[in-house]
Amino acid sequence: MMSDKNRVLIFDTTLRDGEQSPGATMTHAEKIEIAQMLDEMGVDIIEAGFPIASEGDFAAVSEIAKNAKNSVICGLARAQFADIDRCWEAVKHARQPRIHTFIGTSPLHRAIPNLDMDQMAERIEQTVTHARNLCDNVQWSPMDATRTEHDYLCRVVEIAIKSGATTINIPDTVGYTAPRESAELIRMLLERVPGADNVIFATHCHNDLGMATANSLAAVEAGARQIECTINGLGERAGNTALEEVVMALKVRHDIMPFDTGIDTTKIMGLSRRVAQVSGFPVQFNKAIVGKNAFLHESGIHQDGVLKNIETFEIMRPADIGLNEANISMGKHSGRAALRAKLSELGYEVGDNQLKDVFVRFKALADRKKEVYDDDLVALMQDSAANTEDDFLQVKHLRVVCGSDGQSADLTMIVGGEEKSVHSEGDGPVDACFKAVQKIWPHNAELQLYQVHAVTEGTDAQATVSVRMAEEGRIATGQAADTDTILASVKAYVGALNRLKLRREMVGPDADAKQVSMYSH
Repeated sequence: MMSDKNRVLIFDTTLRDGEQSPGATMTHAEKIEIAQMLDEMGVDIIEAGFPIASEGDFAAVSEIAKNAKNSVICGLARAQFADIDRCWEAVKHARQPRIHTFIGTSPLHRAIPNLDMDQMAERIEQTVTHARNLCDNVQWSPMDATRTEHDYLCRVVEIAIKSGATTINIPDTVGYTAPRESAELIRMLLERVPGADNVIFATHCHNDLGMATANSLAAVEAGARQIECTINGLGERAGNTALEEVVMALKVRHDIMPFDTGIDTTKIMGLSRRVAQVSGFPVQFNKAIVGKNAFLHESGIHQDGVLKNIETFEIMRPADIGLNEANISMGKHSGRAALRAKLSELGYEVGDNQLKDVFVRFKALADRKKEVYDDDLVALMQDSAANTEDDFLQVKHLRVVCGSDGQSADLTMIVGGEEKSVHSEGDGPVDACFKAVQKIWPHNAELQLYQVHAVTEGTDAQATVSVRMAEEGRIATGQAADTDTILASVKAYVGALNRLKLRREMVGPDADAKQVSMYSH
């Protein structure tokens, strides 16, 4: 891979940096599924997690390592022997394992472990050497590199290379840099650091100022040959470089950026939808590449131009990212085979048991809606995955009365297999329902976000509701879709409570996972 000067490696950190988004924690099964999809998509390196952060992270990284067929499987470790040893234990069974170790090198970050420049340099030499003695593929990152003094950055990068690092990653940890600076920094390191031409330089950009994609592409033009990114730009604060954006930018503008990736772009949409589903973070409508409006044209001038020549207002085809252009509706007379075929077009491969469950939900939806479109089916799949019969809390029956005379809710739920019913009143139908849930399942969680959007047009459109809740430092999200907005709201609320319950039950090292992740780049 290093011999091809125009080959850009794609390093996906959705399962590590992406999962650190407040409330985006994924289950073990979801991590395994996403990793498999990334592997099949052609991602070169998958950063599967932070093994020392928790037993759950270790187990996920270890299983992903054992099952990966094509990708390098990487684990993250701080500049500590225990972290590196734990990371190696998790990734060592992979066909292609990698240890990724890091330490903060800027003046602000050097103060965290309270090391002076010489002490930190010594720590870097010791820990990178230790990692290389375990694994031939070692990546090293100077956290907050873009705010590190250039002379010192050159010094520690040289130490890491001499100690055995094979990839040097330059993180813009707080999204502070700009494209010109991003390029100049990579160019400076390649010119000044001895041995720089023998390793791969990578770029890891955050999106705090909305420049992550531009910064990453500028770094590539300057000589970086690995981009660290996430699906949908998921990540802490404003997120990371979005995989779909850099990959499609390199593909569409190959004329001015003659670089290639190994990504099968037709799998982008399916992965985007699945990550949005399991993380509970919906994609904004006008998000580049994968947003709902990315290929829609409402202006009369635009519509006329597209009808005459699709290239008038479209620089790429929906099919390029795996988006079905037809959007043909289905109805109550559609059968299982048609539903399976349609779901496959949308990027969902379902087994017989899952198809049986989804088909029942589809028929119920078709009875309430005249036509069921692609977006309806995507919402149906998201709801199917988010709310299952195995959940501790389940909504069985809901009756709501609202209007100028008052609002009330009669709710029946299954709680751990036991049926419970309550009556509650509130300031509105949603408030009454949420208070009813509170009566059935008392909790101290705080509602941080309540968001509703219509999946399609019309008064019979499904509503997708997203809820984010916080409890004692733990954050969880819930999503649900239904033609009844109030019912979708209750399902989303209950879904978030189910996730909080699972997180509350985590014991041992999991309790320290958030603290550990605070120091990741």
